[in-house]
Amino acid sequence: MSTSAPHRSTHVTTARAESTYVPGTAGYRRVMAAMFAAGMATFVLLYDVQALLPDLVHVFHVSPSHSTLALSLTTAALAVTLLVAGPVSEVVGRTRLIHLSLWSSAAVALGCALAPSWDVLVGLRMLQGVTVAGLPAVATAYLREEVHPAAHGRAFGLYIGGTALGGMASRLVTAPIADVAGWRWGLAAAAVFAFVAAAVVARMLPASRHFVPRPAHPAAVLAMARGALGDRALLALYLLGACAVGSLVAVFNALGFRLSSAPYDLSVGTISLVFLVYALGSVSSAASGRIADRIGRRATIPAGCALALGGVWLTTSHALPVIVLGMAVLTAGFFCVHGLASGWVTARAHLAGVSTSQAAAFYLFAYYVGSSVFGNLGSTAWSHAGWGGVVALATALLLTAAGMVVVLRRTPALQT
Repeated sequence: MSTSAPHRSTHVTTARAESTYVPGTAGYRRVMAAMFAAGMATFVLLYDVQALLPDLVHVFHVSPSHSTLALSLTTAALAVTLLVAGPVSEVVGRTRLIHLSLWSSAAVALGCALAPSWDVLVGLRMLQGVTVAGLPAVATAYLREEVHPAAHGRAFGLYIGGTALGGMASRLVTAPIADVAGWRWGLAAAAVFAFVAAAVVARMLPASRHFVPRPAHPAAVLAMARGALGDRALLALYLLGACAVGSLVAVFNALGFRLSSAPYDLSVGTISLVFLVYALGSVSSAASGRIADRIGRRATIPAGCALALGGVWLTTSHALPVIVLGMAVLTAGFFCVHGLASGWVTARAHLAGVSTSQAAAFYLFAYYVGSSVFGNLGSTAWSHAGWGGVVALATALLLTAAGMVVVLRRTPALQT
């Protein structure tokens, strides 16, 4: 008996791997097209107000730091909801939660465009954070379960690439329309985009084939949480994600105020063109995933941190082309780090015997808390210390992220 159990376990693991989606097959293409669209929709809805912050200041007569609440409270609500969405997905399933999240988020986004006051808009944006949480809570867990292990790096990279393009599209969809027809029509366009993406996902995303439900009673949830918080490498990855995204959002939040002021005096629509650099994030996340599949995440993530830090310092230039170049380099470095770190969380959790969805939820909780808190601090730094304050904040965050890379390199790898 003692010798047959490992043999059966190996046979089951091999059979399961053989039934997963492999690059080059129709099933894999359906999975990645659906997850790419879902990632785009999520980030369009999360960040559709970012390019409109200067407009919101004037329309609702609020301060720059107050205006960023329309974004930071959304990500804060998302962060808290992720702690619930992860365990919920263990009961109701991955695909069901993805579909519910996308359709409800699109509906709330339409409500944001119709908000009659600042308080209502902020309240609806908080609700947006709740509804949108379903996808990021389960995306990497779904991919780990359904895609062949040899393709995990590129699959996670392609999904993160979709979120990068969503971040770009959110500004390019809303800002030009807002310039012509007002901020409400800009947000309405984002809602329409989300409805279309939800329809694409409903048609293309295959149902889970390897999801195994887990009990929902509190003791089981607490046990999953303890496991996800008890591993040193996972804790380092959570902090790494929080600091990395905090640096990115802080810089982008303050950038709109910098470029709409003298000597640049650019319009909201023109400033939104800077977000075209998010396309590099899509390329970076996909490429770094392929590189990491060959040489490992431990060797690839430090390069991403260094790239992001270099981009931040390029923005200290007063020349607009150099500022844009700095934003491009920062974006490429960030998405390299985030794409690899998010995939590493689920891989580490699986090897440690921890719930992958719970670990992913904690990573994203830290990620969106970082986005909310540090993103808001970016606008505060701009108000009190100018661009130098923003650069100092982003530098401190990226150096902390680099410190977590050192912790990860010193933490022994787990074996299958």
